[in-house]
Amino acid sequence: MQKNHSRRNGRIDLRKNGRRIPKGIIHVQASFNNTIITVTDIRGRVVSWASSGTSGFKGTRRGTPYAAQAAVVNAIRTVLDQGMQRAEVMIKGPGLGRDAALRAIRRSGILLSYVRDVTPMPHNGCRPPKKRRV
Repeated sequence: MQKNHSRRNGRIDLRKNGRRIPKGIIHVQASFNNTIITVTDIRGRVVSWASSGTSGFKGTRRGTPYAAQAAVVNAIRTVLDQGMQRAEVMIKGPGLGRDAALRAIRRSGILLSYVRDVTPMPHNGCRPPKKRRV
């Protein structure tokens, strides 16, 4: 006998399609090997995400600017359907995809309130390993 879960499934569908997000935050994490784009609402709940790897790039090509651009397009496509018009951008990391991701976000038609670099910088860093004796 099959149970009917229509009520629960209907609620999930409502939450996915019915949520309107006028403003959000776009987090770009650009490492040398990959670029991860996460789009959240103002409270920090993830709405959409994509990376160079999920966009179909493998190996060393994931770290390229073109792969970062493709990841941004994939991540932003879904939030544009949900009505996002304005966003803040947080960029983290030293990777090659930083500038390309920002250019792709600008081209997408979303108005940016500000762009911020949130790369973690050590104030004095970790203690270095002890001197090597040969």
